[in-house]
Amino acid sequence: MKTIIVTGGAGFIGSHVIRFFVNNYPDYRIINLDALTYAGNLENLRDIETSVNYEFVKADITNQQEIEGIFRRYEPGGIIHLAAESHVDRSITDPLAFVKTNVLGTVILLNAARDFWKGNYEGKRFYHVSTDEVYGALGTTGFFTEATAYDPNSPYSASKASSDHFVRAYGETYGLPYVISNCSNNYGPFQFPEKLIPLMINNIINNKPLPVYGDGKYTRDWLYVADHARAIDQVFHRGKNGETYNIGGLNEWKNIDLVHLLCKTMDRKLNRPEGISGQLVTFVKDRPGHDLRYAIDAAKISEQLGWKPSVTFEEGLELTVDWYLQNLEWLEHVTSGQYREYYYRQYNAH
Repeated sequence: MKTIIVTGGAGFIGSHVIRFFVNNYPDYRIINLDALTYAGNLENLRDIETSVNYEFVKADITNQQEIEGIFRRYEPGGIIHLAAESHVDRSITDPLAFVKTNVLGTVILLNAARDFWKGNYEGKRFYHVSTDEVYGALGTTGFFTEATAYDPNSPYSASKASSDHFVRAYGETYGLPYVISNCSNNYGPFQFPEKLIPLMINNIINNKPLPVYGDGKYTRDWLYVADHARAIDQVFHRGKNGETYNIGGLNEWKNIDLVHLLCKTMDRKLNRPEGISGQLVTFVKDRPGHDLRYAIDAAKISEQLGWKPSVTFEEGLELTVDWYLQNLEWLEHVTSGQYREYYYRQYNAH
């Protein structure tokens, strides 16, 4: 069996990637490597945790000895690297944590792959999953392409930009076979409720204020997470070594417009009078270095690999709201911290 290690597989995007690969590639052995920090949640993977081609390994990518031992034990032929600190607000509070995980952790993985594969790169691949935030901010027009110069503005995006550069450097210096993708904002089931959409859903359910930064006119391109998992599948299997692929949802929304659409959707789903949830919108002090607009030109992955989004934002938002309303126990576990206990119950860990 071909063994693929997916780092950060208990996280939001990672769990969708794990599920896609476990279900669609029964001849692969999928190793979920995750440190189970605050956003890592094994409850995300209950439906596939007993699959014969799936295994979870609790490990920290910043622990060099641990990572080297995992490579020797599992002999992976592919790495899909999603493990990262990813919340911009947290990066402003604690930049060093982002440097440690996103930069040092990536380099430790690169070293392990280089040393274990020993130049025998046939059929091997290191896939680094990154973000559109490395490109900085756009004005009111234009799009990020794979040729856009890096211009990160937050500690988070700077750490991801650095890790992107290290992956490329290992390709150039050591011949390591790699691909990189830079993706726009993801949304969908299992997202940790510090991010915009699940935060708003949770707050609307509980009649709490809906905090919107600044004037709410910050614009983002939104991609349904299942579509991102399909794109990762295409890039991993069909992407060209040494190439970068931008993955976008073709769905630009101003934050305030998104929040109002979500309020309207939630009022309908909860059988509340329309406009009730909108009264919860509260404008709050802007965060430092807040980029005005992100937008992805996804022409390359569309033309070369045949990928495109399968749902509109409105369709994806309906699916997302329905999932959260049908999984209130999951939401309660995440917001209370109870989800952390699942690993110890399931794996008899101490």
